[in-house]
Amino acid sequence: MDPVTMEDCFDVSDTEKEDDEEEATAHLRDRFRISTISIAESEAKRNNLEISQSVIVCISDLAFKYAEQLADDLELFAHHANRKIVNMNDVILSAHRNKHLADTLRAFSHDLKAKEPHSEKKRKKSSSSNKEDKGFSSVHHIDP
Repeated sequence: MDPVTMEDCFDVSDTEKEDDEEEATAHLRDRFRISTISIAESEAKRNNLEISQSVIVCISDLAFKYAEQLADDLELFAHHANRKIVNMNDVILSAHRNKHLADTLRAFSHDLKAKEPHSEKKRKKSSSSNKEDKGFSSVHHIDP
């Protein structure tokens, strides 16, 4: 039997992390699939339509793949703007090819901003006022 090294321990923990991530992704995919199937079935019922189970599963898989691609795009947009957090502008930018969706997202964003309480942010002083605070001014008086 070979002796166990520290590298072996780290490999196991990395493998465990990857397994956990794969398990979480599979769980998320299953939950997403259940939700989309439920929505498709309720919409079909509401519109007096019948949809085969294979079509519903296909729609669910396509929707999940679209959501994954959207998440990747949003992450890239935020990274490109030197941010680690995705914001509403990234979401609106992702919809730029669908004018109706982009307009709807903009309206939603404006509604959210209107509902937010206005916080008084501290304004940065301009460089000229900073100089005045430090005893400098743009006008110098010279005594004769």
